[in-house]
Amino acid sequence: METIARRHTTRHYLMCPPTHFDVTYSINPWMNPGKPTDQSIAMDQWQRIHDQLVDLGHTVDLVPPLPGLPDMVFAANGATVYGDKALVARFVYAERDAESPGYLDWFAARGLSVQQAELSNEGEGDFLAAGPWILAGNGFRTDRRSHVETEEYFGRPVIGLTLVNDKFYHLDTALSALDEHNIMYFPEAFTRGSQAILRQLFPDAIIATHEDAEAFGLNAVSDGKHVLMPEGAANLTAQLRKAGFEPIGMDVSELLRAGGGVKCCILELHDEAPAG
Repeated sequence: METIARRHTTRHYLMCPPTHFDVTYSINPWMNPGKPTDQSIAMDQWQRIHDQLVDLGHTVDLVPPLPGLPDMVFAANGATVYGDKALVARFVYAERDAESPGYLDWFAARGLSVQQAELSNEGEGDFLAAGPWILAGNGFRTDRRSHVETEEYFGRPVIGLTLVNDKFYHLDTALSALDEHNIMYFPEAFTRGSQAILRQLFPDAIIATHEDAEAFGLNAVSDGKHVLMPEGAANLTAQLRKAGFEPIGMDVSELLRAGGGVKCCILELHDEAPAG
């Protein structure tokens, strides 16, 4: 990837405070209900992410956290949004089902055209904008058939990618879109066929090591220049700097107890629908 002067664009995000954060069940390999969590630490880590986005000039809205839903802090899973249309998640695990009404109500109250997905679909956890495409994960949380549903709802081409490592159960744990043309990803999280697709579409992508991926370094948010990402992904950090991006490490150690990082906490509201 050529080193160039990167330019950021202001973004619109949605977050949910971790008011009810806890690990009381296990629906991914990172979760262990037997280990204690500290809600105050989780809140501090979340607040730093929120404040960093605001300091960079981005707009951050908040969806109210609902009691009894400890994973609602991971707002990225709540929906996929382009322009005035929102497709709200249909969670694969019953523990998160009750999050969807909160998102349906929030988007409807703001005048968006909103509906809940018919098939299992966990929002931006598995649907990421990259140039003219929506890159879509499947294999653990999102039904492959939902890719067609999403493509038809938004009228945008969806590129399906299959995940094979349960530690990287959402696309946003294994891949991050840096700008319209560049991504970073961990090849071993995908099938060989999906790796081939990514090499063809993004020949200059930044490649993560296993250590980067284990540190959740790919669970990142980029505004085209600044990349907010979990601390500890040393190789990715060096590669991003070499490519002209400005990585900003964030402590997500407590949030990671529930299998979430920076991107998991942030749903991007694409106020303008991608050009056709």
